[in-house]
Amino acid sequence: MAHITADDARRRHRPWVSLHGLRREAARIRLSLAAGLRPGEPVTIAAVALLALSLYFMLLPGVDIAVSRLFYSPEAGFALADNVVLKALRKSSTYALMMIVLGLLGEIAVGLRAAAGRFRHYSRRAVVLLAGLAIGPGLIVNGLLKSTWGRPRPIQTDLFGGDATFTPAWTISDGCAQNCSFVSGEASSAAWMVAAVWLMTPPEWRRWTVPAALIYGIALSVNRMAFGGHYLSDTLLSWAITGLVLAVLHRLTLACPVEARRARRGQRSRPGVA
Repeated sequence: MAHITADDARRRHRPWVSLHGLRREAARIRLSLAAGLRPGEPVTIAAVALLALSLYFMLLPGVDIAVSRLFYSPEAGFALADNVVLKALRKSSTYALMMIVLGLLGEIAVGLRAAAGRFRHYSRRAVVLLAGLAIGPGLIVNGLLKSTWGRPRPIQTDLFGGDATFTPAWTISDGCAQNCSFVSGEASSAAWMVAAVWLMTPPEWRRWTVPAALIYGIALSVNRMAFGGHYLSDTLLSWAITGLVLAVLHRLTLACPVEARRARRGQRSRPGVA
């Protein structure tokens, strides 16, 4: 019979989750977010962009109407909505998103099989991206905002041939029952795809891949405005919300551990530090 020491007994009876551990994790998260709010950090940039865009469209709601009128004529309505090429462009986003998700799942599978149980660098990024897709475009954009804000799409308003009344950004309305205009789900997914290309592409390839992904994402977003499906504010705020979600996740799961390891290495290298 194996001898059980006092330390072994304490470890066996130690709870999986302790109050001390929860407090330590909460403190780590607070410190990580506070560090992320420094000027120039992605979290700060995304938060400031979201706040500035929100204030801009709330104070100047006529900008949304003016931009939508660029794609509308009283005789033909939103004529570009019938364009075969633009329809194909919109449909392509579904396949592009699916391919990226499958690629990320494959990367995670490779990471799980890595030698000595070490999770690969790009596998961790893939986990963060999939979490961002679920939280940003999934939960916040489609699950919360589009389902509860009730903003009618441009094509549904009396300004562009519909019956509903125009509603400014961030104003809750009953002009739309479901799958409403605020904010754009497809623009949010487009922003996420750009982030996926940035994080998963080797640095030496980004000078070509990121501009291509950005052009594609902008084209998908403008396409929705050309179809009368979204206002400019729906599109830009979708990008800002998705960017903020991904920046926070990146800070908590990727950037913070890296900086913690660097700090530990710095302490070990100091004279007199064990």
